[in-house]
Amino acid sequence: MRDELSTFRFTDSCGLALAGLLLAASAATGGAFEGRIVDDDQAPVVGAMVTAERGSPARGVTVFSDASGYFRLPELDSGHFELRVRRIGWRDHRSGLTLPAEPLAIVLERETDPAAVAAQLPANRWFGLFLEQIDDPVEREEFVRQCTYCHQQGSLAMRVPREDWQWEKILVLMARMGGVLSPEVRAQVPDWFRAAYDPETAVPRLTHGMGTATFAPPPPPDVRVAVIDEWVLGGRSSMQHDLVVHPSGHVYSVDMMQDTLFRLDPQTGAIASFEIPDQGLPLGGELATAGSPMPPNANAHVGPHSLQVAPDGSIWTTLALGNRLGRFDPESETWSIHRMTEGIYPHTLRIDESGRIWFTIAVSNHLGRFDPASNSFDTIRLPAGTWTQALVLRLLPAMLWMAEYFELGSDAAGEGALSLPVPYGIDIAPDGDVWFSQLNQHKIGRVDPDTLEVELIDTPFTAPRRLRFDSTGQLWIPGFSSGLIARFDPATRTFQTWPLPQRPRGSETPYALHVDRRTDTVWICGTNSDTLIRFEPQTERFSVFPLPTRVTYTREIDFDAAGRVWTSNSNLPTWQIERGQPRVIRLDPGAPAGTLTGILTGSLAEPPAGVVAAR
Repeated sequence: MRDELSTFRFTDSCGLALAGLLLAASAATGGAFEGRIVDDDQAPVVGAMVTAERGSPARGVTVFSDASGYFRLPELDSGHFELRVRRIGWRDHRSGLTLPAEPLAIVLERETDPAAVAAQLPANRWFGLFLEQIDDPVEREEFVRQCTYCHQQGSLAMRVPREDWQWEKILVLMARMGGVLSPEVRAQVPDWFRAAYDPETAVPRLTHGMGTATFAPPPPPDVRVAVIDEWVLGGRSSMQHDLVVHPSGHVYSVDMMQDTLFRLDPQTGAIASFEIPDQGLPLGGELATAGSPMPPNANAHVGPHSLQVAPDGSIWTTLALGNRLGRFDPESETWSIHRMTEGIYPHTLRIDESGRIWFTIAVSNHLGRFDPASNSFDTIRLPAGTWTQALVLRLLPAMLWMAEYFELGSDAAGEGALSLPVPYGIDIAPDGDVWFSQLNQHKIGRVDPDTLEVELIDTPFTAPRRLRFDSTGQLWIPGFSSGLIARFDPATRTFQTWPLPQRPRGSETPYALHVDRRTDTVWICGTNSDTLIRFEPQTERFSVFPLPTRVTYTREIDFDAAGRVWTSNSNLPTWQIERGQPRVIRLDPGAPAGTLTGILTGSLAEPPAGVVAAR
């Protein structure tokens, strides 16, 4: 088949003509886009991402070209698709094509404009330039931890030139949303941004060696076999925060800005949405009086955040803005809501074998436990780092009450505000102990599930975030502001760390990780580099999987029965994401291209006779 390829250079007019030709060439009901990608010298372009997308909401599937430039997308139903081919250092190619289609030969043109090549690089490459501006390592860590909470740093929206007053407005809003900088760091932010992202200096540095084989090497062979599916869920004012894979095969995702639970059926592509009752709360929920800002067009009264599947198959979610837990019954498609008795901002939850819900309570520095059998809450106050923090945390409920009757905010909200402990990730150990992270304090902790006694442990790295246990009881932890992952042995109380492979070092901000307990392979969010990262503990080997959509801020990872990796793209604000809509993502790390009919049916199929899978 490769010898029969016809060469086409994809301009808009040629793409339309080719689409018409292919329609007339065959009466088949489906097929697969396949072909070879070469450069102007007919040399193969290795590791190019080839994406076919269509529908509203859009669904897309992506594969990589192999060592000979060959690619084959999965079998798809007939119809019109938008085809995109992209590789750093070459100009993007987009074309409207229709299946059934003959094999294609695509000529990618080298990108010769350094500014255009620099714009193709992921956010972390730009962010490395920013971090060089901060001499003090303590200030550098503070900026990374506080200023990458909800969105990428180094993306196009962050590189826009701004005046001092514009930066001040942004920093005020950021502080009101929890990203609190010390006055010393805050005063230097505008100058750091201007120095780091000045095109006169940034572009030459980022594109040094442009056009050479080592500038932006292709993914290795084990990565190039991956198949990546994306489904758009929600709109420009949505925020798909977390997702979970249900035993039924459905994927559930919560839209935090629209108070909605989505259900995706990957087999059929069917999407259902379920509005979460607002409980009569105002926009912004129980934090509305505290002046917490809402993005434009948000409809968040309860703010769903984290979700998990209970042993009975129900879905539980933390309703962060509403200070509640929600239970969704997939059979009756109904909600039951449970108001917390204490604490502010329920965050991440996990469910133990008996069905009890354990969850972090981020703003007030608590852990919570809810027992559905007795309909009762237990709340555990965690130790604070200082007496000042402890006093402020004790006064928070009174301050929120006062905010209902008095104007406590100002245009300088957050200036000089105190950074407080933030209980963040949580997981249940195989022995039943409950472990959590305390983000700003650089600690992890253990709770005895019977006595509720708390133990805190300092981490030898900064900003532990969402952590997970493997099958042997080892705890894996991402260092959010330290660009690493760690393994903690609860028996010996010892840590081992591995820096993430992204360059420059320290520019990656791993929000979360998860462990596939069937193999104990660790998967990490490449939150600032548009990637998912696989770590194999047995060989201590990393594999970095590029994702098709630029500005992919991933927050949670889960696995389906076939071992495929699921995550969501939840940059806030959503409009910064390429094409401006959040997506749910499925990565099949091992299926050869052509064996997965993922875009419309999601079912597995044998490759057509005579077709060599892309590797």
